[in-house]
Amino acid sequence: QVQLVESGGGLVQAGGSLRLSCAASGSIFRINNMGWYRQPPGKQRELVALTINGGNTVYADSVKGRFTISRDNTKNTVYLQMNSLKPEDTAVYYCNADISSIRTPTPLWNYWGQGTQVTVSS
Repeated sequence: QVQLVESGGGLVQAGGSLRLSCAASGSIFRINNMGWYRQPPGKQRELVALTINGGNTVYADSVKGRFTISRDNTKNTVYLQMNSLKPEDTAVYYCNADISSIRTPTPLWNYWGQGTQVTVSS
């Protein structure tokens, strides 16, 4: 019963900031990569930021310099600090992770959270 639960979304004005959190819970053996995707209204889901347990990070060009992904491995939690928000950032943000279970340590399975709405007004 591995689950990902996002929090921290909301409504902000352009130029404001939000901090998203995603906590993984359950019988977790290992988490490899963990990150954030988003889906704007009427558009395809896209990568926002990704972090590997070993330390590498990947950002979409559209958020570089504005968003920062971080991770607390002791809490199995990933964060997304979003600064200088734009109306174009409006989307449902989804947490994603590759996780192996204690009950089935091999292989890793991909999990999605339910999503949290971020709305940026002009």
